[in-house]
Order: sequence, then structure tokens, then C-alpha cells
Amino acid sequence: MRFLSNWINNVDAKGRVSVPAPFRQILASRGDRELYALQAIGQPAIDVGGMNLLERYEARMAQEDPFGEDYADMSLFAYGDGAFLKLDGEGRMGVTDFVRAHTGIEDRVAFVGRSHFFQLWEPAAFEAHRAEARARLLAKRSSRDERERSPE
Repeated sequence: MRFLSNWINNVDAKGRVSVPAPFRQILASRGDRELYALQAIGQPAIDVGGMNLLERYEARMAQEDPFGEDYADMSLFAYGDGAFLKLDGEGRMGVTDFVRAHTGIEDRVAFVGRSHFFQLWEPAAFEAHRAEARARLLAKRSSRDERERSPE
């Protein structure tokens, strides 16, 4: 099961947001009630998943020298920039200061599927990022098509 598509949901008066039903189904099938979240590198988004997301980062860190700079950077990223978020019985999660500070989220949250995890975005920032990503992909596609047409 993969986290696919995107939704925008409103933050309620108590600072909670409903996780989209398809995402809740994936989390339930995995037995994830507590979510691991960390600040995305280079994007104003929060990466969210179950413990398997943290385990992926830990497996990557295990390949590094535990006394080296790469390990220290990854450790800071995975643990120092991470937090746990809980789902309540209604499938809502709190939009905490941890989430708000990195994303700029106020009253609406864009949930964006990223295969084995999902992201939380401020909706306008997500739309801008999506447009930039599409432009980069189109430029690469055009460049590749041009190379394929050019005689060597």
C-alpha cells in the first residue's frame, strides 16, 4: 500500500486536522497509531509515517561511521528535527508548533502522498512546489527528447 494523491483539510478550533481516510487506512493496516514526523530537508514540509519511516533513516545511518560528520548530520536530522504525532480515535492529529514552525501552516493542511510516507504542507506552498517540480520534470523531458533527436 502506498500513500497516493493529495487532499486539503481544515484545522479545527482545537488545532486538529483529519488525516484523509485513504491515509488512515494505510496507517491502520500497518498498525501505526503513533506517527513519526520530521522536517523535510529543503522543503517547507513535514514528512510523516509510521515507525518504518524512522527505521529507514536508521538503516541509512547504520551505513555511516558513527563518529563521522555524515552520521552526526543524519542523526541530528532524524532525531533532533523529529517528533511523534498521535492520531486520536477520530483519525485526527494535532497541528503542533513543531509542524507550524517549519511549514507555515495556519488553518488548512495539504496532505501529499509520497509512497511510503506522506507530507504536510501549507496549501499555497505545496501548489508552488508542485508547479516548480512539474517545470523541472518538463525541462528534463524536453532536454532528453532533444538529445534523442540530435545526431551524434
